[in-house]
Amino acid sequence: MNMNVSGQSMALQSAVMLPVLIALSATHLLNDMIQSLIPAIYPIIKSVYGLDFGQVGMITLTFQITASLLQPAVGYYTDRNPMPYSMVIGMGSSLLGLLGLAYAGSYSLLLVAAAFVGLGSSIFHPEATRMARSASGGRHGFAQGVFQVGGQSGSALGPVLAAFIIVPFGQTSIAWFSVAALVAMMLMVWTARTFARVQRAHAATVASAPKPVRNVTPESAPVGSSVLFSLVILMVLLFSKSAYSSSFNSFYTFYLIHKFGVSVQASQMMLFLFLAAAAAGTLGGGILGDKIGRKNIIWFSILGALPFTLILPFANLFWTGVLTVVINLIMSSAFAAILIYAIELLPRRAGMIGGLFYGLSFGLGGLAAVILGEMADYVGIEMLFRICAFLPAIGLLAWFLPSLRSNVR
Repeated sequence: MNMNVSGQSMALQSAVMLPVLIALSATHLLNDMIQSLIPAIYPIIKSVYGLDFGQVGMITLTFQITASLLQPAVGYYTDRNPMPYSMVIGMGSSLLGLLGLAYAGSYSLLLVAAAFVGLGSSIFHPEATRMARSASGGRHGFAQGVFQVGGQSGSALGPVLAAFIIVPFGQTSIAWFSVAALVAMMLMVWTARTFARVQRAHAATVASAPKPVRNVTPESAPVGSSVLFSLVILMVLLFSKSAYSSSFNSFYTFYLIHKFGVSVQASQMMLFLFLAAAAAGTLGGGILGDKIGRKNIIWFSILGALPFTLILPFANLFWTGVLTVVINLIMSSAFAAILIYAIELLPRRAGMIGGLFYGLSFGLGGLAAVILGEMADYVGIEMLFRICAFLPAIGLLAWFLPSLRSNVR
């Protein structure tokens, strides 16, 4: 009797949780679309405010450091005290940041506005990651792939929207995207309410059912110092990905304009191609990670891009576009694999790990943007991309990651 009720409850939960997962992906799209407007407007504000590359990198650092600092703390707290509605508060902060970017009259106000957008992101990602894992039905790679494909798609939309809206209509047109923030807030309220209702129903069913015997396999995951060592390796691998991606997010449009003489709009469209490839790569990496193991995906996604990154600085305009798509298609599959691998090391800390790794992704990317910006001012934008081509070689450190039984289904 209890088993039948439990089975019915799980079936109901699975049926309802898929729309929740899709809704989380949609909110992720809107959240990351908003934050992607920041680097998308760099060519505009660089000329308007007379900024150098170092100052452009500082805007990225302000946004990404703000986005990264609070995420692990938010995740740690929501693991113990789930707060689905906190996502709405986070989007409210992003809304304020949008309005600030639209009407900022000075460089310092641009930094403050970028910080508000980063704060909103730091609140959104940990709780949304925890909810996506709970809605996975055991297919953790698939769930993270669906969740992250929304974020990657949103990031890709930023340059397109900048090219067709912000470039023609100016900085104040950023305020128009406040509509997207309001839509996201309404969607977040529905998601939180539905998720909480299904979780309560499932918890009541589980409480009335016989407790299963848990078989603990000591070899299924490393413990103690092995966990810490593995997490450090994952963080270094994430740095190589974030630093390389940051060179594109912040400076790719300048590279194209300088080397090939393309227009701002054309450079934004090529940046869109680079970012759009991440959506397919992210989903593919999540699905394949469930089948062939996270470690194998990490190997392929980071190190597999190396030959193409080395060729890129010497390609013409056409092959530059082709190579950037191939590179990000491969590299973008890394994040889902890295995140799920880390969560499998500490499965009861999904929110904290999500916050930590999203935070690191933002923070390391921001730090890299400042360093790369100063390098670009010193050695030139073309030489910068030649140097960055070697960053994926850090992926060799994946050799030291232990194999987890749960990595392969």
